[in-house]
Amino acid sequence: MPLAITEIKKHLPGFPPELLDEISEHGMMKEVPEGVEILKEGQYIKVIPIVLEGLVKVFTRMEEKELLLYYIGPAQSCIMSFSSGLSNAPSRIFAFTEDASLLLLLPTDKLNKWVKQYPAVNELFFQQYNLRYTEMLDTINSLLFDKMDQRLYNYLLEKSRMKGEKILPLRHKQIAGELGTAREVVTRVMKRLEQEGKVKQLPEGIQIN
Repeated sequence: MPLAITEIKKHLPGFPPELLDEISEHGMMKEVPEGVEILKEGQYIKVIPIVLEGLVKVFTRMEEKELLLYYIGPAQSCIMSFSSGLSNAPSRIFAFTEDASLLLLLPTDKLNKWVKQYPAVNELFFQQYNLRYTEMLDTINSLLFDKMDQRLYNYLLEKSRMKGEKILPLRHKQIAGELGTAREVVTRVMKRLEQEGKVKQLPEGIQIN
């Protein structure tokens, strides 16, 4: 059943009518609950997701530890999936929904053609390349040069900004997994941040001051 063009256009207004027609015919919309793995490491990618609503987080694995690379918000896509899908290579990342999300799934065989045919598709993914390259450089710089208290506080600020919430329902174990460190380290640093007045630990989560 073709997708509603008006729904696609609402989220991706820069796409021309001819492309919207093709996406309506060949694409698929999918509602995904919070906390669902939508891409596995080593998986061959047949569809590229564009987030229409919600938030997705993308990870890599380093020496058996998980590391959060970046978030994908509305009207954004995963450039690592795009690269693996178009080159028919196994995925080097994995991804989960941070919030309940509405995804537009584009088949890789059609996307390969659309990239050559429609400048708007090229522009979208070129923007994603620039955005993700900058974010991954920031992640590397943070790993190399920032102390854990600064890394943790920046992580909380960014998650608060992305979700639009001042109180984040996070557990220390989850934070440790996303920062590639130990839960005990997070607990120790969190106490220090609380003493400095930057955060407050509440029963319902962590408040950013």
